[in-house]
Amino acid sequence: MFKLTRKQLTFVLLSFLLFILLIFSERALRKPVTGSLRQPLSFSASLGREAGGIIFYRRNLSENEALKREVDFLKNKLNSLNEYYLENLRLKEALSFKNKSTLKLIAARVIARSADNWSLNLTIDKGSYDGIRRGMSVITYLGLAGRVAETTGSTSKVMLLSDPNLGVSALVQRSRQEGLVSGTLGSNLIMKYLPAEADIRIDDTIISSGLDDAYPKGILIGRVVEIGREFSGLSRYALVRPAVNFSNIEEILVIVQ
Repeated sequence: MFKLTRKQLTFVLLSFLLFILLIFSERALRKPVTGSLRQPLSFSASLGREAGGIIFYRRNLSENEALKREVDFLKNKLNSLNEYYLENLRLKEALSFKNKSTLKLIAARVIARSADNWSLNLTIDKGSYDGIRRGMSVITYLGLAGRVAETTGSTSKVMLLSDPNLGVSALVQRSRQEGLVSGTLGSNLIMKYLPAEADIRIDDTIISSGLDDAYPKGILIGRVVEIGREFSGLSRYALVRPAVNFSNIEEILVIVQ
């Protein structure tokens, strides 16, 4: 059986009342208005206007709520489309790098990060079943990101270059000066074990040296932003701004050869 909601019933009753009042007012206005009828007619007309105003308000309120819901839906849709667009740009860059590289690479997606070590390690959605092994280098299309620390069948844990426990043999690309790059728990990396007379300058490019098996030679690490001397005065160090932003990596490439 058809049932009316409270809102629908209110609307019907107000509409009916307004209709009766309008008919009564129209008939009354066709006759001479005596003093005794003027006040009731005035009251009826005022009541009719109020009823019409209530109906108009309720209709507008309902339409506004519907419009707000539609706006929220469209905002969420636009946000999702924008996220897909940005992801496609990143994947396009990664695919372009993969196609140009002579290295054998496996693309993977970041699926988790440690809450207490957000910028030090992450978990990817590829593992030993996909050919990934412990110790393999991890890069993005921007540069060196770290290395695989652990694997399961379907996932792998990656230690990022920002971790102080990870060291990479590196070169100053311009002068071929060697050093060791590791993390600092901050936004920059540090290149250590540089001789006091080392030929290194601000804005020099730092790359992997290839002197260890873990990292192929020539992968971009970052650029020098500061140079200083160790406390002993016998060696120097350089702070390096990494090419990769370790805190917002979403896709990576694992070097499997």
